[in-house]
Amino acid sequence: MTEYPKPPYPSQQQSMPGSTRAMNPRPDHGEESYKGSGRLSGKKAIITGGDSGIGRAVAIAYAREGADIVIAYLNEDEDAAEVKTLVEREGRKVVLIPGDIRNPDHCRAIIQRTVEAFGAIDILVNNAAHQDTFKEIAEISDEEWQRTFETNIHAMFYLTKAAVPHMRPGAAIINTASVNSDMPNPTLLAYATTKGAIQNFTGGLAQMLAAKGIRVNAVAPGPIWTPLIPSTMPEDKVKNFGKQVPMQRAGQPAELATAYVMLADTLSSYTSGATLAVTGGKPFI
Repeated sequence: MTEYPKPPYPSQQQSMPGSTRAMNPRPDHGEESYKGSGRLSGKKAIITGGDSGIGRAVAIAYAREGADIVIAYLNEDEDAAEVKTLVEREGRKVVLIPGDIRNPDHCRAIIQRTVEAFGAIDILVNNAAHQDTFKEIAEISDEEWQRTFETNIHAMFYLTKAAVPHMRPGAAIINTASVNSDMPNPTLLAYATTKGAIQNFTGGLAQMLAAKGIRVNAVAPGPIWTPLIPSTMPEDKVKNFGKQVPMQRAGQPAELATAYVMLADTLSSYTSGATLAVTGGKPFI
């Protein structure tokens, strides 16, 4: 709880979607710290946004728990290659699929390539997201609003719809929501609105898929130190990011990995329709 860096962080800005290598301090994804115990042995997982941030931490954890992984990402090839190396070091198979998940056909292609590579889908982690910061609603263009919804919630629907026919009883879908689901930050209006939609999508889908033996849950992170932060927030916000929560710091991606492992583990067989908050001590209502 106390060993990670606290703000103020060094001044830094990046262009979207941002890069892990350019961040200072560099995020911890569990590269050295996460120790697996075979909880996902033999599972086949898809992780969107698996090149960096939370998705990268989940990919490392899943590999060390024994899963083979498909990493879907936009265009951050160097970051994705680093994750591929880390997964392969664990003796697990990994497939990288670049492309824009706003395109429904690309979402369906991700699912098809996964089935071709692995024969099944046991875990779908809908994690990729887009956000940007605006002080006034007039600053949000129609294109920005559409991009946020297409990336954050429409793609989740396309991917899930295509994946379900290939998922067996015991499979799990895990969606990345946010504390903004229930406590929207006004400067993240479009993003926060999609995160509320994700939480409702999760609850409804869990009920719809229960008869098929497929569990659906969400993780609601608080302020997490990922490339989204220096690439989408003003410099002063980046400098003090995470200071507002009781732990007075941003969370590291590695600190969320266990939540995604727990929700994917078949031992969590009675957990569905839940939202697991990882917020640095801030209550999630």
